[in-house]
Amino acid sequence: QVQLVESGGGLVQPGGSLRLSCAASGSIRSIVGMRWYRQSPGKQRELVAAVTNGGFTHYADSVKGRFTISRDSAWSTVYMYMHSLQSEDTAVYYCNAKVVPLVPGGYWGQGTQVTVSS
Repeated sequence: QVQLVESGGGLVQPGGSLRLSCAASGSIRSIVGMRWYRQSPGKQRELVAAVTNGGFTHYADSVKGRFTISRDSAWSTVYMYMHSLQSEDTAVYYCNAKVVPLVPGGYWGQGTQVTVSS
C-alpha cells in the first residue's frame, strides 16, 4: 500500500503562487506515476497534472504555463508549483498514485484546500 499526504494549500490572492507537496510512504517503489486532481463545490473532480516514471508530464489546458509538476527520483515527494493563481483555481487538491501491480483507482491523499481570493 501507499500512503499519500498533501500539504501546502491555503489562502492566496489572485496572481499569487503556492507550492503543493504530496509526501508518499509505504510501497513507494511500486509507484509508476503521480497525478494531481482538484475538485470544486458542485463540480466533478478533474485531472490537473501528471508525471510518469519516464518524466513525461501532462497538464490540463486550464493550467498550462502556470502550473508545474515535479518529483524526486524516489517518488517520496511530488510537488506542484502553481503561479498566476486565479479564482477558478479554488478547489481541494488531491494527489493520486498509480502503482504496479495495478490497483484500480490507485491511492489517494486526503486533499488540501486552495482558496484564491482577495
